[in-house]
Amino acid sequence: MNYSEIHRDRIKYLNDKKIRTKGEWVLYWMQSSQRAEYNHALEYALMRANERNQPLLVYFHFIPYPDANRRHYLFMLEGLKEVKATLSERGIGFGSRKSEAGGQERLGENPSGRSHNNGDFLSLPLDLVEKASLTVTDRGYTRFQKQWRKKVAEEINCPLIQVESDVIIPIETVSPKQEFAARTVRPKIHKLLDYYMKPLPQEEVKRESLSLARDGDFLDIEDPHKIIKSLDIPPLVPIPDFKTESDTQPLVSGVLLRGGRSHAEQHLKNFIQNKLDRYPELRNEPYLDCLSNMSPYLHFGQISPLEIALMVSKTQSPGKEKYLEELIVRRELSMNFVHYNPRYDSFEGLPEWCKKTLKEHEKDKREYIYSTYDLEQAKTHDIYWNTAQIEMMKTGKMNNYMRMYWGKKILEWTKKPEEAHKIALYLNNKYNLDGRDPNGFTGVLWCLGLHDRPWKEREIFGTIRYMNQEGLRRKFDMDSYIKKVMKE
Repeated sequence: MNYSEIHRDRIKYLNDKKIRTKGEWVLYWMQSSQRAEYNHALEYALMRANERNQPLLVYFHFIPYPDANRRHYLFMLEGLKEVKATLSERGIGFGSRKSEAGGQERLGENPSGRSHNNGDFLSLPLDLVEKASLTVTDRGYTRFQKQWRKKVAEEINCPLIQVESDVIIPIETVSPKQEFAARTVRPKIHKLLDYYMKPLPQEEVKRESLSLARDGDFLDIEDPHKIIKSLDIPPLVPIPDFKTESDTQPLVSGVLLRGGRSHAEQHLKNFIQNKLDRYPELRNEPYLDCLSNMSPYLHFGQISPLEIALMVSKTQSPGKEKYLEELIVRRELSMNFVHYNPRYDSFEGLPEWCKKTLKEHEKDKREYIYSTYDLEQAKTHDIYWNTAQIEMMKTGKMNNYMRMYWGKKILEWTKKPEEAHKIALYLNNKYNLDGRDPNGFTGVLWCLGLHDRPWKEREIFGTIRYMNQEGLRRKFDMDSYIKKVMKE
């Protein structure tokens, strides 16, 4: 493997520090790309270690992430357990520690764009970085992720090199500005796809580092539930208690969901073999499982979007173009939005036409008004909405079409659009495994008009796209959806 196989525009130096000549290892600070396969940051770090004839140490730092709860941590820890095992097979040591700085309340974000904290949780352990010749990390797109990398880059005394590995095409390469719809970003992405849709080979390991991990005073992550208890996170959301390695958690859609690359591979293989052909016509049917269920695994970086795209593109399935549109164009449009719009988690992040039409209709009479509590407890008059909310609370995932309907109705049932956005974002981040990321932030604002166009004007919505019960009944078998969710 050589550097030409990792595109130059994926690589960015975050400081101008010089390589430490007396360093003992190269450090890969893994955070967003939590996987040992198809990880550009990992392979780049290994190449840098090999050229210096040094071992590579992979490190993951646990902190109380904004809005994360036990459901999210369990899924993540199941994946990291597999990462450690796979890296060990290659002779690469993996270690992790947890931050001791403060509670989760210090780690939230707010719409002003300022973090609520400036604590030590943003740092990395000195005993690791002080002995590193250089440090490599992957890329995050949210405000919190950028702040963390910026702070570490300023504090450490060696280079911090960021390698983008969670998109097909680097964000700035696609466009130097915020794109306003799929139609504007699509041709830019398609023009570059052939160049970036290339397999990523694995670099040879020249110096093993398993002894470094054994001697590094790291956490034992073999028991995810034990780690969760040690993080002192309130049990706000129920989590599954898996008894064995093969034990699984059923979803209302009929699939099985558990963290880790091995489970991501099972879902992907099943999707390609049994669902992809009918994906364009059945993906929105709430009671059917015609989805890939990749979003939670992509959220935690447990599988690469490039690997998924390559596998799907090799098929002759009539559904592959539609799926690749969602995986690449739509997903990377959300990355573009979060990267270029600092108000991505605020009502103010909407285009002006959306804010204008919603404010003009703010005082329109609402037939129903629900509190955050009523909505969270699925206590509305709408059985379809309640079913979707229950599905999300129980399983950590909601059918994509129902999530759009769900968000639209929150707008209809709250006094102000700003309140609707706040509640939808709160519920989405709290319960969904794929919340709290660019797709989640973008999806909530899409319900209020982001990346859409003006439609026929009506009460409350103005010219924002409208959805109703009649549309659901006309298009889908809603009775079967309700029965399936309530049965679970």
